[in-house]
Amino acid sequence: MDNKYDTIIVGGGILGTFHAFHALELGLKVCLVEKNAYPQGATTQNFGQVVPSGMNSKWQKFGRRSLRIYKDIQSKFDISIRQNGTVYLASNEEEERLLVELRAINNNNEYESKMLTKSECLERYPGLRRSYVTAGLFFPQEVTVEPRTMIHRLQEYLIQEKGLVMKTSFPVISCERTTTGVEVRSTRGETLQAGKVIICNGSDFKTLYPELFAASDLEISKLQMMQTKPQENYSLKGSILTGWSIRRYEAFHECPSYAEIKRNEPQDSPQKQWGVHILFKQAMDGSVILGDSHQYADVDRVEDLGYDLDMDIDNFMVEEAKKIIQLPTYDIQRRWYGMYSQCKTSDIFKKTIDEHIHIVTGIGGKGMTGSAGFSKKNIATIFNT
Repeated sequence: MDNKYDTIIVGGGILGTFHAFHALELGLKVCLVEKNAYPQGATTQNFGQVVPSGMNSKWQKFGRRSLRIYKDIQSKFDISIRQNGTVYLASNEEEERLLVELRAINNNNEYESKMLTKSECLERYPGLRRSYVTAGLFFPQEVTVEPRTMIHRLQEYLIQEKGLVMKTSFPVISCERTTTGVEVRSTRGETLQAGKVIICNGSDFKTLYPELFAASDLEISKLQMMQTKPQENYSLKGSILTGWSIRRYEAFHECPSYAEIKRNEPQDSPQKQWGVHILFKQAMDGSVILGDSHQYADVDRVEDLGYDLDMDIDNFMVEEAKKIIQLPTYDIQRRWYGMYSQCKTSDIFKKTIDEHIHIVTGIGGKGMTGSAGFSKKNIATIFNT
């Protein structure tokens, strides 16, 4: 029957879509369902930076696998992947020491990176202020994507080339075991059947298993970002991560000097209060996306984060960005915030209801970088391959 599948993936974001991708690679009949007309959550509300370099050793492996998957798909179908590298820019001796230590770790992991002198940084990145930068660490294999178009192109590729069945505007209201598998029902009374169901979206998880959701250790992070008007005759290649990223990203937690450097940081700075670390990425239209901030709340108190942009945070980020790179214009054409869930005590939330129903969500800020690689392993585990 047309409504029977080997697996149904609930949630059309990056995590669900790559679970569908890897299930298709196993030759399975797959249906991907999305509650909205198109994905519009964290997958589309982010920078589009694919940076395994910022992850701890475990997730860097997933991220590097993701890079290979992204590049392979891009060689066959344009999903907006651009290999233009990632750079971390140190602003002082402490941050430069962390870069040197991270490079040693990556050399040991056989992951290509290159230290850049101050002069090389100034030459590579136009507008970078001499008064800010002391050195850089460059990862040439890393890529950027256009998040508001990439997920749609990826799904188009899977539908056209891999046989994916995708159903949008399909809010799932029940997921029930049957004698042969699982039946999924939508708000319109449509039913689908599958041997296994994988729920990859936090809001669907909340709808289907509210008590389990409430008992989870998930929290919500709210991130503010903005986009300048297109920059005239200006090119800023790759992902640009700065000193506060060096002080924040998980990869640096493994550096010998990290704990001491963190102890010496002021605890009452705006960067700490708002979780700010300044990032830059030029979009295909020439505009520059910059941000971002991090504010947290438990999943049952998400309203504490508010529904508006905090302009004090935006204004602070713009002023800090101006101290780092002198863009032709800092006129802002668009401001927004994204929200994603993450676990307080583990790196991702996984729960098996029984052998037929699996929940995987709360990937946090690792989604764009880690989903493709992680999903391959998780699909193999679920289907015992």
